[in-house]
Amino acid sequence: MTGVALAEELLLLAYDDESGKATGSRIGLDLGMAAAVLVELALAGRVAYSDGMIVVTDPAPIGHPVTDEVLARIAAEPANTPASWVQRLRHGLRDRVLAGLCERGIVRDVGEKALGAIPTHRYPSVDASVETDIRQRLAAALTDDKLPDERTAALATLVAATRMEPSLGAAGGVDSEAHQRLSEIAGGAGFSGGIGLESSTVRPSVALVVAELTRAINAALGARS
Repeated sequence: MTGVALAEELLLLAYDDESGKATGSRIGLDLGMAAAVLVELALAGRVAYSDGMIVVTDPAPIGHPVTDEVLARIAAEPANTPASWVQRLRHGLRDRVLAGLCERGIVRDVGEKALGAIPTHRYPSVDASVETDIRQRLAAALTDDKLPDERTAALATLVAATRMEPSLGAAGGVDSEAHQRLSEIAGGAGFSGGIGLESSTVRPSVALVVAELTRAINAALGARS
């Protein structure tokens, strides 16, 4: 695997470039990142959704440390539902992803002490070009009537599921418009039951995984306010 993983993309969108602090729901981001790792494996043909469970279809590593660690864990443990996996994988995942981004010089770790005693960390951007590319892909998807590639469609769906529309930088009251377009992308890709999978340009094996993980995130976060 080359480039930036989906979980890394989601995290970079959620962190403010200058302050290096996370915005929005922490639990939403952690659930979304856990789901993103599983989607990454589905995109690579390593896992699938079968009989209500996430199952390994190919145990070969894809070349990303965190993703390969999760693949090995899924292969070694009894089969579990998407809802179970997002809850189990989210713990500690953010720290591992941040560490990887720091190692590659994309963000940096700034250690501080809150109230003079409590250790805290910020992760301001070092290489802004990575996040810029992510935002440009999403911006193009939001403004184009055509369905984006399956990877971008999956990212857009996860952004909507984790309620990260404000992180897209929309001004005023247009977060609802962004959510509507993200939902249209999810439906058009077959991630939300909007169309039959035979009509989607996304592989059915990927669409099923994304759809089930989206349901799991929505169930965990509850109804939108």
